[in-house]
Amino acid sequence: MTETEINIEWKKLTIKLQESFQKEPDLKTVLFLIGVQELGKGAQHFSKEEKQDLMHIAICKILSYSGYYELEGVDKEGWPIWKSTKKLPFLNILNQESLLKMHVLEYFEKEVFGTEQ
Repeated sequence: MTETEINIEWKKLTIKLQESFQKEPDLKTVLFLIGVQELGKGAQHFSKEEKQDLMHIAICKILSYSGYYELEGVDKEGWPIWKSTKKLPFLNILNQESLLKMHVLEYFEKEVFGTEQ
C-alpha cells in the first residue's frame, strides 16, 4: 500500500469506529481496542500498566502479520505472551506510524470485518 492509500483507508476505519465513540479514535486508542479484543476478557477497568500491556499485545499481534512476532502462549492470568522472531527495521516516526496503521487495517480486515469492508 502507498502512503496515500494507507491514509485513505485509515480515515475510513476511524470514521467507522467513530460510530462507537463520540470522537474519531487515534492510533493509540485503536491499538488499545485491539489489545482488549486480543485479551478476550471484554471491557473492564484496566490499570495504567495493564493499558500499556494491552497496547503491547496489539502491536505484537499486528506485527505478527509481517513475521516480527509469534504467539508463544498465555500466562497464568490468560494474557497472551508474544516472542520476537526477527528484528524490526529502523524506521523514522512517520514510517513507524505508517507500518502500524497498515497492519491495523489488515487486522480489521481479517479479524473484525472479514470480507465486509
